[in-house]
Amino acid sequence: MIEIKNVVKQYGNKNVVDNVSVKIEKGKITSFIGPNGAGKSTLLSIISRIISKNQGEVFIDGKEISQWNNDELAKKVSILKQTNHINIRLTVRELVSFGRFPYSKGKLTSEDWRYVDDALNYMALNDIQDKYLDELSGGQRQRAYIAMVIAQNTEYILLDEPLNNLDMKHSVDIMKILRQLADDLGKTVVIVIHDINFASCYSDYIIALNDGKIAKEGVVNEIITKSVLEEIYDMEFSIQNIEDYRICVYY
Repeated sequence: MIEIKNVVKQYGNKNVVDNVSVKIEKGKITSFIGPNGAGKSTLLSIISRIISKNQGEVFIDGKEISQWNNDELAKKVSILKQTNHINIRLTVRELVSFGRFPYSKGKLTSEDWRYVDDALNYMALNDIQDKYLDELSGGQRQRAYIAMVIAQNTEYILLDEPLNNLDMKHSVDIMKILRQLADDLGKTVVIVIHDINFASCYSDYIIALNDGKIAKEGVVNEIITKSVLEEIYDMEFSIQNIEDYRICVYY
């Protein structure tokens, strides 16, 4: 479990994350939603220790993140940020192998390569594993980065807007894969996501942030409602129930 207690992050005089306390259960997909500037990506970066917090505590499996050794934390928690800049020309296979760095320090063993191969298979990247990243479509490139995270073999997977700049088909493919990671491999997936319909269809739990605070949290049926969404986003919504899903129309 990830437990966040009274976390504050300040930039200047503004609390970008403002006294946030929340628990993230294991083996589920938890989505952070909310308008731009709500503190979603900042909170995700605090959980992964990419950025420091000003106040509060974050516990990963009962141990505060400041107490984790870097290598051990990298074996427990992986994160894929919204923008990824790599200045060297890499093939898909080379990129995915970077996920094994916490274990191999660049000297990959046969076991490391097995994890790389499994990740390539999982993301259906075998046919293009020798292509360079700059030769790929946006969707293919995103799948390659997620394969790298899968190869890292962490219990917790944090993703900052994994659907950014993807078309509908590739977005569906990515969300189905994340669902499989939770259901088939028992991974705990935490995502920052702007598309409320994808959050509705694929999440187990939704945490809505606004102005640095938790505005509302709960299961899908508790959050994907007209009244809650209109309060969070300050716009009008219509909710339609289609089989097991709630589809949002906003205008």
